Amino acid sequence: MKIDRLLGIITILLNNKGIKAKDLSEKFEVSIRTIHRDIENICLAGIPIVTYQGGGGGISIAEGYIN
Repeated sequence: MKIDRLLGIITILLNNKGIKAKDLSEKFEVSIRTIHRDIENICLAGIPIVTYQGGGGGISIAEGYIN
């Protein structure tokens, strides 16, 4: 179910910094494109998402959002 996946992604992002879309897609058994759409929906919900390009990059929640 989509809401379960969205909450799961948020939980993972809260506990990890710089997780890759590929890793999220494997964990939730969906395509990378679905993860990108989910990240967009999380942003629309008001949770600030930061992405970093390159080998050490990934997706995370903006620092300072949750204290």
